[in-house]
Formats: sequence, C-alpha cells, structure tokens
Amino acid sequence: MRRREFIKLLGGTATAWPLAAHAEQPVIPVIGFLDPRPPGAVENRLRGFHQGLKEAGYIEGENLKILYRWADDRLDRLPLLAAELVSRSVAAIATSGVPSALAAKAATTTIPIIFLVGADPVQLGLAASLSRPDRNLTGIDAFTAQMGAKRLEVLHDLLPKMTRIGVLVNPADADPTEAQLKDIEAAARAMGLQNKVYNADTGAEIDSAFEAMGRDRPDAVVVGTSAFLNGRRVQLAHLSTFYRLPAIYGVRDFVEVGGLMSYGGDLIDSFRQAGGYVGRILKGTKPAELPIVKEDKFELVINAQTARMLGLTVPSSLLSRADEIID
Repeated sequence: MRRREFIKLLGGTATAWPLAAHAEQPVIPVIGFLDPRPPGAVENRLRGFHQGLKEAGYIEGENLKILYRWADDRLDRLPLLAAELVSRSVAAIATSGVPSALAAKAATTTIPIIFLVGADPVQLGLAASLSRPDRNLTGIDAFTAQMGAKRLEVLHDLLPKMTRIGVLVNPADADPTEAQLKDIEAAARAMGLQNKVYNADTGAEIDSAFEAMGRDRPDAVVVGTSAFLNGRRVQLAHLSTFYRLPAIYGVRDFVEVGGLMSYGGDLIDSFRQAGGYVGRILKGTKPAELPIVKEDKFELVINAQTARMLGLTVPSSLLSRADEIID
C-alpha cells in the first residue's frame, strides 16, 4: 500500500471512531412532571415517585431526565406549563392533582399522561373506565376525596357529644370538592350534625376561614382534600391548634407537622405506583393497557401530643385502631 493511501485510510478511520462512539450513546428519555403547588409542598411524595421509577429501572440523572413544572398555587398557569411540556416532546407527563391532570389532558391527545388524583377519574372525565382507561391517560386514584364520611365517623368517635362541624374546602378544585361535600353532608345528616362550609383558595383565605371558625366555634373541623390544601398543611395544622379546633385531615402529612388526626390513603405509596407506571410506559406499554390503580391502603394517624394540647382524651378504642400514634 502506498504511503499516501495509508495515511488517507488512517484519517478516515480516526474520523469514524468518534462518530461510532457517539452513535452508541444511549438516548436518555425525558419526561415531564406537572404540579399545581410549589416544589417544597410535595418533597416527601417525590421520594415515593422516584422510588417507583427506580423499581422500574429508571434513575433521574443516570438514565432519565425529568422536566419539573410547578404552578406555585396559580392554577391559571397550568395550561401554559402543560403546553410547554408538550412542546418539548417529552416521552410522558406525570401529573399530581386534578387541575394538573385536566390541563395535561387538554394539551395533548398523544403523549402518555400518568395522573395521580384523589377523586374518581371516570367522573372527572379522565378515563372511560377504571379497567380500560382508553386514550392516552392512566394513573392512580388515591381515593382521598371519597373518605369524608369515614373521617366524620372518626371525629365522632373522638367527640361523641359534638353537634356542629365546620368543613373547609378549596372551591377552585370544583369536581372533587363537590363530591366531598356530598359525602360529608349526607353523613352529617345521618348522624344528626349541623355543618357549615368554609371556602379557601389562597393562604389569606385560609386565615380568614379560621378566623370565622374561631368566632363560630364548631365542635370540630373536617379539612377537605385538594392539592392546594394538602400543600398548606403547616398553616392548617397550626391554625387548628391556635384556635383550639379539633380537626381531621385526609393525609398523614398534616399530623406529622402537628395536626390532630388523619384518615386516608398512603400518598407516598400512590406516588410510588405512579412512578412505576411511568417506567412501564417508557418501556413500551400503552396507557390504555394499564388499568387505573385504586389505592386500598388506608391509615389512621393520631398526634397524641396535639390531643393533649387541645385538652382531649383519645378513647382507647380509637387508639387501638390507629395505624400510628405520634407523640
């Protein structure tokens, strides 16, 4: 082989090597995560989401990229944020809360959406049925909104002489709120209780609602479940204690920061299951092939220290039923 041809051959090979190496680099999938709250409101639940992804073989920063979009409690921003994720051609969009799920649904009919909601997805229009969700959506029903009557029963076990209750809800989360109020009002009538509804859509409105309850003095308070209210757990727990109002919540996060009691599903586990569904979709499963998961793990959590601060004696029958007592 002539010297000139040999040098030419070496040059071509040298050029090909980095190209070949570049071609062999795996393509890292990119997903979106859409939430109506600020990031700190769901920090512990995100750990569950990442755990579910890990169990499916995906670790953020290694073989997966996640684009987070937070609405910071401004629901009007959700459609724009959802559209932005669609424009980035993400492989899937995970959503938390009903407003996020509805915004993502309106933004795309092709990109898979994995939602986590606290109310019936069929009634919300997110799925045709639980077993065969249809279209590009599937996810987890955390079943938090449908437990209002059960929470009222737990309150009654703690306060058997109560006659009046306050119910705090977020009117912006219209469909789940309506379902919760129907559930609670029917249970209140059956138990012979009077109930008054208080609305709150901002932090200032939460303050105002508790000022009103401080004047009205209900015997106890049921705090409704919504992405916004769940994200305000510290404020809600502190106000309940400040106004000396026994309150029950839908998730344990409230009790961990000083709330009295909670009864509802395990949201960290629900986020884990949502992460697992994202992983399955990234591996090729279609959303319509994944039935909607209905959370069936419910827990009663009681903060014994808060009960003492409120001057309450928790009956042994209720303590024995608790899944966890924080003291």
